[in-house]
Amino acid sequence: MSLIRNKLPAVWQAKWIDPELQHEAEARQPASVLRRSFTVESTENAVLYITCHGLYEATLNGQRVGDFVLAPGTGDYTKRLTVQCYDVSGLLCLGENELVVTLGDGWYRGSVGIDGLRNYYGADLALLCQLEIDGKAVLCSDERWEASQQGPTRENDLQQGETYDARMEEIRDWHGVTLRDFGYANLAPTKSVPILEQERFPGKLIRTPNGETVIDFGQNLAGYTELRVNAKAGQSITLWHGETLDENGNFTQKNFDPGDRNKNGGIPQKITYICKEGLNVWKPRFAIFGFRYARVETEIDLTDAAFTAIAVYSEMPQTGFFECGNADVNRLFLNSLWSMRSNFCDIPTDCPTRERAGWTGDAGAFAPTAVYLADCYPVLRKWLGECRLAQGEDGLVQNIAPVNNKGGMISNMLQGSAGWGDACVLVPWALYEAYGDKTILEENYDMMARWLSFCEKRAQKTRPHNLLNPYKKYLVDEGFHFGEWCQPDVDNTDAMKKTMMFGAPEVATAYYYHSASLMARIAGILDKPEDAKKYAEIAENAKKAYRHTCTKNGKIVSERQCEYVRPLAFGLLEWDEIKQAADELNALVEKNGFHLNTGFLSTPDLCRVLADNGHEDTAYKLLLQDSCPGWLYAVKKGATTIWETWDGVRPDGTVHDSLNHYSYGAISGWLFSGVCGIRLSEGKLALCPRPDPSLGWAKAEWRSPVGAIRSSWRYEDSKLILDFKVPVPANIELPNGEKREVKEGEYHDEILL
Repeated sequence: MSLIRNKLPAVWQAKWIDPELQHEAEARQPASVLRRSFTVESTENAVLYITCHGLYEATLNGQRVGDFVLAPGTGDYTKRLTVQCYDVSGLLCLGENELVVTLGDGWYRGSVGIDGLRNYYGADLALLCQLEIDGKAVLCSDERWEASQQGPTRENDLQQGETYDARMEEIRDWHGVTLRDFGYANLAPTKSVPILEQERFPGKLIRTPNGETVIDFGQNLAGYTELRVNAKAGQSITLWHGETLDENGNFTQKNFDPGDRNKNGGIPQKITYICKEGLNVWKPRFAIFGFRYARVETEIDLTDAAFTAIAVYSEMPQTGFFECGNADVNRLFLNSLWSMRSNFCDIPTDCPTRERAGWTGDAGAFAPTAVYLADCYPVLRKWLGECRLAQGEDGLVQNIAPVNNKGGMISNMLQGSAGWGDACVLVPWALYEAYGDKTILEENYDMMARWLSFCEKRAQKTRPHNLLNPYKKYLVDEGFHFGEWCQPDVDNTDAMKKTMMFGAPEVATAYYYHSASLMARIAGILDKPEDAKKYAEIAENAKKAYRHTCTKNGKIVSERQCEYVRPLAFGLLEWDEIKQAADELNALVEKNGFHLNTGFLSTPDLCRVLADNGHEDTAYKLLLQDSCPGWLYAVKKGATTIWETWDGVRPDGTVHDSLNHYSYGAISGWLFSGVCGIRLSEGKLALCPRPDPSLGWAKAEWRSPVGAIRSSWRYEDSKLILDFKVPVPANIELPNGEKREVKEGEYHDEILL
């Protein structure tokens, strides 16, 4: 049966029903099971509308309704709670039927966000469902339903885990439900794609030096473990999930230790299963973890046991495929893909372990790469909707959407960071460039305009040391900014203190210019000429403000690579200044032993601006750098995902921070746009590969919105051989400078070296 998107009942006859007799403020509670029998005289054209407070899993006559896991997904439930519509015609039978729904805590009242808060949206669980045949309601959630808390799921929490007692699968102690008046105003049809079970990885049992039994699934991912064991009734098995082994080869969770969050239960990522007699096959329904390993605690003989890690993420077919002559770069590409999969669970998040938060900065930095790797339009579109809901009345765009902390004065002050809030412009633009659909710009135009208005007001305030700037009203040196976050040789805490004291005009003004420039283009695309003129003027003045404060007459004076990358990437330099800036950036990289020292915001553009400005050899040396900080350092350490920090596993083996953050995986975008030269902008295709003998060969395929695009090159004897396949007319620029326009088709070139 299929999920039908963008559909709600014409009239809600269903009522909100609460299955619980009491709500515990802090304790983790059993999942609730609800049931109702009903009869039908026809089984055709049957649809089930369903949503809940919490998470639901529904079965009709014993068969699962749909394959959407962790439904109804996440979001700011107070403002928008999505309703799923399923075609259930194939599950009904003439006469008597039974619908059973199990409710878990999920994002609604389970542990969420940076602080692991519980009951963020409420302490209740509740169900709303309506089954219609030919548009007529034949079953509704109402006072005739019955419920029980004596089912097998004894505890559940999205982050902390589940406890399941298979001996309690025959449910008893049914009781009535309570009608609740939650209304229908916040209900919205599902427009995005479902979260699904995807790849499966069989586990291998290993024994660690300290004698523990650990399962290695071979791939870091977000999902859960399915277990298959033979046991006696009452025997139990507990699995603790983690991303890595420590420096001694033992299981650890220290890299995502929540610190003060332990008072809210920590992040044990634990499942406990109590067996029934004989064969037991089980997987969680209301928890999801970030892991590669699982530590086993059990008295059960595991000789014939099987454990499988199941990856869980939004329906998002892979569209980008890359291979080259360097196995480590191939692994780097896969690591980028797997970190994207691990963090695109209904919305884009930073990591699947510690925070699981929809950080705007992460999405803004990665979106241009994400559109190559997978069909992520529905996921990012939904998340942009959450950004709109979270936007302040003054236009401020939150650093996280949906907001998942209680805030407070300090928290509210630390919002609207440049590069983070600008994601409200950067992400729609990345989607528009790839998909060519103006709808995404139209949907988000008001949010973008209000953000620019917020930035404009912020720029009116100027710190004393910048008052002599003649364009000071366009200089953004006030407000909170993360700045160039996570530079490898900079202490983040000290950097934040410095930024709060002295501002971050280089970062913030550059983004003010960049977003205003894009807004001028967007306004033109949407036929808003007055707005286009206004934003172009803002951009021009912000550029002047930037150049006055952050350069010396167009010359950059800095020891930081980021302060060269940003103006080169955004177009803040004049034509005759670009070469000098690129040369000086190149010199800084060489001086640093061909290591980067860029941070969160500028790393995605580093190789591109070098290669596009005559330093392809340095761009490739950075790509192939296998000592820290460098992309291949993690690969050499056995990484199967992208790390939050360059030294997530230090040379001595100690681990820290998340090992599954997609942000630095943005380098994979350059594998397509630079190495293989596939560039699509507003439906216009260009191919301008930048080969280098250090890779030997490379090939990329992008199953783009305009069709499959292929670009490959290889060195053979004294020739460079290039092959292209284009689904639409394209401009081809060969490495020797030759340019030509081509029609749809396949093309072959050979260049003598």
